[in-house]
Order: sequence, then structure tokens, then C-alpha cells
Amino acid sequence: MRTQTTLLGAVCLLASVAAHAHNQRDLGRETLRPDNGWAASGSGVTGGSAAVDAQVYTVTNRAELIAALNNGVVSSTSPSNPSNEPKIIYVQGTIDANVDDANQPLACTDYYRNGFTIEQFLATYDPAVWGRVAPTGPVEAARVVSQQAQQARVRIRPGSNTTIVGLGRNATIRGAWLDIRGTAGVANSRTNIIVRNITFQDTFDCFPAWAPTDGALGSWNSQYDSISTRDSNNVWIDHNTFEDRTTADETLPLYFGVIFQVHDGLVDITNASDLVTVSWNRFRNHDKTMLIGSSDTAAADRGKLRVTLHHNLFDKIGQRAPRVRFGQVHLYNNFYDLRGTPNYVYSWGVGIESAIFAEENFFLADRSFTVDQIIDRFNGTTLSVSGTLVVGPRVRNPVDVISAWNAVNDPDLGFDAGWTPTLNFELLPAWTTPLLVPLFAGPFR
Repeated sequence: MRTQTTLLGAVCLLASVAAHAHNQRDLGRETLRPDNGWAASGSGVTGGSAAVDAQVYTVTNRAELIAALNNGVVSSTSPSNPSNEPKIIYVQGTIDANVDDANQPLACTDYYRNGFTIEQFLATYDPAVWGRVAPTGPVEAARVVSQQAQQARVRIRPGSNTTIVGLGRNATIRGAWLDIRGTAGVANSRTNIIVRNITFQDTFDCFPAWAPTDGALGSWNSQYDSISTRDSNNVWIDHNTFEDRTTADETLPLYFGVIFQVHDGLVDITNASDLVTVSWNRFRNHDKTMLIGSSDTAAADRGKLRVTLHHNLFDKIGQRAPRVRFGQVHLYNNFYDLRGTPNYVYSWGVGIESAIFAEENFFLADRSFTVDQIIDRFNGTTLSVSGTLVVGPRVRNPVDVISAWNAVNDPDLGFDAGWTPTLNFELLPAWTTPLLVPLFAGPFR
């Protein structure tokens, strides 16, 4: 029988977390506890903790980070087959990915290729001129080449057996796409990776694709996540902050009547990735935050995409917190602060063959918020939800999230995800979440 920690246990955990936060620790040598979510399954996650001294690096810029991922070998771009030797990489200060080889900043115009300009693109593919069909021709081809020029700078590819960890509380990686990518169909081709104690800011695509039939008015679809995992397993993403600041959506222009969206996800887990724990992170000021599962037809995802999300803060997040296809995904003790989120759509996306098990989560919302908004259905049929607390609107707690959704939507969602999590380190009653998560999520104090 599953039990929950008592008030005394919660207080003890709070004291323990506070003590750890103030002690001097070598985060680079730490490994994932054997009961800390799905990533603890199988071989678990040790990252680069076994690294020899020659494979321990402190990096302060893009070039040093790429070299450290590849046994110290300097390269202008991040190699597609990075080193799998155990390594620890300490990030110090701010690393900007949109820089040249001399670490000088690059603007979007510096990536323009083959005569591309945004003004020419807008003039050519204005729906009033071009119509509502996909762009083709030399101007679109120039956009693609320009996008590839930016991708060559911002895409950073870690190998297996790697720990990337911030030094101090202010370590920042700006504008980068940390692409944790294995080989399709090859088991364990990219595995055993830890990313901790870093602020990821403003991962942006200068050249989003125009999709004129995506939605009523069309949409701009960008690439690059702050972190993506594809064909990878046993990954731990812990105590980071992910946010948009200088490129926040409210700063972006409207082109063709819709926002010129330069952001994709913050952490996306797709393409048969498996055994991932995402814990104690802050996700802030973003729309489409976390996609688990690549498409409704990705048969290779069946039996994979087992992910745990616990003690994360979702602050002013519009949607996909997360959106799930296929995977067994455990959500517990997450804090959703929905106040003042004008672009809010939903938090939990129930996708095809998904099996979400959500327990002891906490929502802080405006008075106009209704409980049915927590869920949206994307061809999924069932999930398990218990212990959800909602503060703000007038509701009876704990709320029955599935019944609230079923009351205003058809067809109904089922109440049983068909499995019960066991790797639930730190599971506490939902009322502890607004006490612990705002204090201790994000980089260590």
C-alpha cells in the first residue's frame, strides 16, 4: 500500500534539503539515487562521475564547451559523434552559443546566406500575394541555408557518460540547443548523462518556417530546444532554470498577423528516448514547454518514453507541461503557477497511447480558472490523477481533475493509466509543494 510522508517527514525533508543547499558539494561527482524516478531504472545514471582528472574541464565559452565534450579537441562546430569517455564539465559564468570562433557575438543578420533577408521573405510569401500554400523557391531555399548556418553554431552535442554542471548559482548557457541524440534503432547509443545547476536562457531560431495552413491564420514554426533527447536513455535533468528573457514572446513582432515565434520547446523528450528524470527545475515564461513523444505514428516510441517529472516549477507556462504520447509518465509534487498567464492553454496533454500518472501536484491560479483547463486531449484515452490541489478559484480540494474535464468534453477520459509508479523518491503531500518548490527548484542556492 502506498503511503505518504507525515508532517514530521515533510519538515525533516525541508531541513535536509536546506542543509544540502548550504553545504559545499562537488555536484560533478554526484549520481542519481536508485529510487529517483524512471532514470534510476536499468543501469541508472552516474554521468561522468568516474572521470579521470584529464577528463574534468572548466569551461567559460562555446569553444571550450565543444572541446571539453570531445576530449579537449578544438572544433568550430560540435561534432555529430561526440566522445563517450566519462567526463565532468563545469560551466563557469555565461556561455553564449551565438558567437563566432573568436567568441564575438553574432546577430541573426550574420547568419544570412544566399541573399536572404527577412524583409524579402515577408514580401515574397505574404498570403495576400503568395496565397496560403507552403513557401517554395529561391527565397525559401535561402531561409533554409541561413537556418543551417545558425544551427551549426548553436547545436551542442554531448556524448554518453557526461556530467555538465554549473559552478555556483549563476552559470548560464544562452542561445544553445543541447542536443542529446543517439542513433535511431541502436539501443544505448547515447546514455548516462547528467545536466544540473545551469540557467538555460533564450534558445531561439532566427529563421522559423512559415506554415500558412497551420491554424486559422498560419503559424511560424521554429527549431531548437534548450535540451532535447532523441534515441537516448538514462538522462537526469536536475536543478536548472529554463527561461526566455531577451527574446520573450511579448517582445516578438507579428508577421502575417501572428507572432513571429522563434522558440520551440524547453526540454523535449522524443524519438524513442527512455528512462529520464526531470527534477527540481524552474520553467518560466514560455509557451510550448515539454513534448514527450515525437508523433502519433512513431511506433518505435511504444514501450519507451518512461519519464518522471517531480518538484518542478512551471511559472507562466502556456502549454505542454508536459504533452505526452505513448510514454508512462509520472508527475508528482510539481508546482504550476498559472497566475497572469494570458496564453495559458493547458498543462497536461493526453496524447495517443499515453499513460500519465499524476499525483500530489499543486496549482495556483486566477479566480476565473476552471479545473477542466488542466487537461487537454490529443487522441489519448486515460490517465490516473490523485491529490491535486488548486488554490485561487473556488473549488473543493483535492479536485477531481478527470471528472472536471469529462463534464465539459466528449468523449470521456478514463481514470486508470494502467500502471503504478514505484520510483518515487521525495513524494510528499501536495500541500508541501508550494513550500518546497519555490525555495529549492532551480540552481542550488
